[in-house]
Amino acid sequence: MTLLLDVRNLHTWYGASQALFGVNLSINEGQVVSLMGRNGMGKSTVVKSIFGMMKTTKGSIKFQNQELLGQPSYKIARCGLGLVPEGRRAFGNLTVSENLHAASTNGPWNEKSIHHLFPRLGERTSQLSSTLSGGEQQMLVIARALMTNPYLLILDEATEGLAPTIRQEIWTAIGELKRQGISILVIDKTLKELIRISDHCVILERGANVWAGNPSDINENISKRYLGV
Repeated sequence: MTLLLDVRNLHTWYGASQALFGVNLSINEGQVVSLMGRNGMGKSTVVKSIFGMMKTTKGSIKFQNQELLGQPSYKIARCGLGLVPEGRRAFGNLTVSENLHAASTNGPWNEKSIHHLFPRLGERTSQLSSTLSGGEQQMLVIARALMTNPYLLILDEATEGLAPTIRQEIWTAIGELKRQGISILVIDKTLKELIRISDHCVILERGANVWAGNPSDINENISKRYLGV
């Protein structure tokens, strides 16, 4: 397998407060990796660090063997990373179609392929995104990230706060992306779905690695100790 993302000995601070303590994380091409842990353990901070959103970081973040640490966020995104951030962040004053084309690049992901993945969006192309349901807005944000045709898609709590039926639609879509061989880093609280979809899991506790391995190896003891389930 070809190594795509390689995070080594990552330390990150919010001002004087340290949040990450030597985090390690790697993703191969075509691999789905889950970053797991209770709330406040550093998962989203890792994502922000990867995308250059944290002012103070130390260590190494290599993507396709290119060092990202110290690069501005827009340059990092241009390297081929697509982010679905925590919380729904569609452009409310733009239509569904305009949202999709706002950051689109040439590649296999276009409106036609998006409508196949999310048929609901195909029914609402001229509708303002602010009038969509919460679940539809989340589908749109995932679709907009795919329209950048990324080498790696990062999903930060993409199903949080959604109705069960919508959550399942999104998990089905993620499963389809996996079948297509797209590399994915996913953060979510739905352990059952994470275990089903993931090739590898990494658990953080207080901003540090505490466990990594195959999803099938996450037993009841590990779940209770680190995931609170």
